[in-house]
Amino acid sequence: MGNYVFRPEHQVGSYRKSDSFYLVSVLLLWGLGVYTLFVCTPIIGERYFHQRSYFVVRHLTNSIIGASGFLFFSVCPMKLIRKIIVPMTAAALLLSIAAIFGDEKNGASRWVSIPFISSFQPSEFAKFAIVLYLAHLFESHSEEYEENKNEVLFPILALSLFVLVIFAQKDYSTGVFIFISGIVMFLISGVRLRWLIYISPLLFFLFALMVLIEPYRLNRVLAFLNPDEYRHTFGFQYSASERIINSAGIWGLGSGTKLETVASIPEVQTDYIFSGWTCSMGLLGVTLYFILLVFFAYRGVRIAFNCSCKFASFASFGCIFSIFFQSLVNVAVVCGVLPSTGIPLPFFSSGGSSLIFTLCMCGFVINASHCISDNEEETKYSEKSEENIESFEGVIVEYE
Repeated sequence: MGNYVFRPEHQVGSYRKSDSFYLVSVLLLWGLGVYTLFVCTPIIGERYFHQRSYFVVRHLTNSIIGASGFLFFSVCPMKLIRKIIVPMTAAALLLSIAAIFGDEKNGASRWVSIPFISSFQPSEFAKFAIVLYLAHLFESHSEEYEENKNEVLFPILALSLFVLVIFAQKDYSTGVFIFISGIVMFLISGVRLRWLIYISPLLFFLFALMVLIEPYRLNRVLAFLNPDEYRHTFGFQYSASERIINSAGIWGLGSGTKLETVASIPEVQTDYIFSGWTCSMGLLGVTLYFILLVFFAYRGVRIAFNCSCKFASFASFGCIFSIFFQSLVNVAVVCGVLPSTGIPLPFFSSGGSSLIFTLCMCGFVINASHCISDNEEETKYSEKSEENIESFEGVIVEYE
């Protein structure tokens, strides 16, 4: 009697092992962020909210929401993700437009109020949405971009629209950040950007004009160029941060009452949280953070380059670049290498919107580490010889 093997005519699914090293790096960065908030924000939490653990509890609550997004984007089939990209991008754009007329804080309109969620920052959503949308366009229309150079104007217009809307929120730094991330997406996808060389002087002029037309932006630049003169005015944030960082030494001050001076840093729970980490852990902690951040970026880029699905490859690279570049910008601001920007530190800053969409990006990269392309799936499934095979109502029978 012959041997028979029964299998479905169409493959149910495929599985690859996720990158566990990348997952560990995400968990470590998140854990360090929780620890930093725990040791650096009790005085501020008690001062403004009468609860020493206010920012830690808030961070953990947002982490639960972010973990849900992480799980969704890490297991959701790429086909389904691509189906929701357009409505997801439209929602990000509409919310960003709504933020222009929404809650105003510190002279900028960057938040919208959502029931049961309190304030929400759509620009953080836009960072994720534009990466997915551009990756979707580049994978779907790459041949058209090669045959017709005018086709590339559509993703350029989409990116420009998001940047202009973010600028309208008076969030200049995030607008520039999204623009740079988009340009990197263009480059990694292989789209030729010779036109960028010709219009770069114009872009430089426009960005400089955006600085000059808003007095507070110009004051930030002046404080960066001449910190001593503006030490007690527009440069007071960096001045306080510099003082705290210099007091940390090699080993840091640890935790507890020694970190009471950290409360003197404005926005230490958000934009200047890295000052608190440096004060607590010293030069050793800074070195540890950069080793972990570089390892996180290395594993993420490795996933992007090894992924056989072009869409997932482009998007995961964009996600990693966004998180890594944002981290470098924040640290550069805290250390006085760049003017103050207001960009949070991923995994560390208390802002809920930033943490939630950072975890969503990380979940997508995990998905890219084990997903396969549609062509590869079909090829793997059709590798078996068609000899000695019969099909009956959706069931394939192989026999000897």
